[in-house]
Amino acid sequence: MSTITYNPFEIAQEQFDSVASVLELDDGLRKLLRQPMKEIHFTIPVKMDDGTTQVFKAFRIKHNDARGPGKGGIRFHPHETADTVRALSMWMTWKCAVVDIPLGGAKGGVICDPHNLSLSEQERLCRGYIRQLANQLGPNMDVPAPDIMTNGQHMLWMLDEYEVITGGRYPGMITGKPVGMGGSLGRTEATGFGVIYVLKDYLQQNNISIEATSASLQGFGNVAEYVARMYTQLGGKVLAVSCWNQAESKSFTFKKEEGCDIEELASIKDSYGSIDKEKALELGYELLPGDDWIKQDVDILIPAALENQITPAVFPLISSQVKIICEAANGPTTPDSDILIRQRGITLLPDFLCNAGGVTCSYFEQVQCNMNYFWDKDEVLEKLERNMTNAFRAVYKLAQEKQLYMRDAAYIIAINRVANATKLRGWA
Repeated sequence: MSTITYNPFEIAQEQFDSVASVLELDDGLRKLLRQPMKEIHFTIPVKMDDGTTQVFKAFRIKHNDARGPGKGGIRFHPHETADTVRALSMWMTWKCAVVDIPLGGAKGGVICDPHNLSLSEQERLCRGYIRQLANQLGPNMDVPAPDIMTNGQHMLWMLDEYEVITGGRYPGMITGKPVGMGGSLGRTEATGFGVIYVLKDYLQQNNISIEATSASLQGFGNVAEYVARMYTQLGGKVLAVSCWNQAESKSFTFKKEEGCDIEELASIKDSYGSIDKEKALELGYELLPGDDWIKQDVDILIPAALENQITPAVFPLISSQVKIICEAANGPTTPDSDILIRQRGITLLPDFLCNAGGVTCSYFEQVQCNMNYFWDKDEVLEKLERNMTNAFRAVYKLAQEKQLYMRDAAYIIAINRVANATKLRGWA
């Protein structure tokens, strides 16, 4: 296995630089767009249940808000880094632009492991995060959302703290809230369903029946679960699912040749997406090493976990049967692997297009909160599918016309939109 380590921010900048050259952006504009406009690094002291105080390091980074308020999730993760948050904020800028919603890119993170924190400790951490940032957030400034290991309850604690500080009601300042407390119907499913809306339209454009395809997934958190649910509902077969096992601090791949029962797997996973190994074995799943998800003889690989999972070191393990890589995670493929994917003739459906369903529905939630009128679930998902399909078709059309790699086509559309907004504002 390769010992190469990948810096996500350097990857994001490398991806930007290549497209900036194609678009012939001037030097000043390149310098502005290849780095965040604002970074806030801070610490959060939290009184623990045992009476001791722990101090957590945290970030909020805004990449660009030329097209609208910053938008981006808050991660709780023990291995969070500033460079990861920088990269994610940049990818959020392009993600909002490629689906043409009026928001910019931002991201947040706290270095912690919520598995080891009680609910009361998590609440104090959430409120501490907002106390440090209240003057930097708001429905017209920067709008956070849940991300890895955060959820609707965390968002509601943050909203409550913000409203205590500001003395008003501002439900649009944060999204991903519980339904009934300003949350949007359809938000839980949105990112995963959005991935499949893109995949479904690609297959239709190429006269491929989804019922004739099979897939292997990495991850079984919220995104991967709803990817798998919709994919199997449409007739596809999920052969294998890989996920992290917290108890053993390692990942496993769960496989069934006849196809995984997604409802069954969902019923035996915890709130962090870990499938109960013993229960899975009782249900007849084959237990394989975590990395084996990428080795399966399937038509579609769907990385839906963390960044930098498809590298040149693991690329040779990909079956010759694989025809599509559908990126549900952020940055799961390293740039040096893109070359190998192109050479093999695998179609890549890029991350910031595929997984933009989440931010699109977050935008819908923000709109509904700001006007204090909420849509039913069918209306939300209908709007979501229309937005995702329109975005995919614009990218696919450009890729076909110019013979471009799909990631490059998506970047060209997104970066061009942000560059034009930045220039129109007179920033460059």
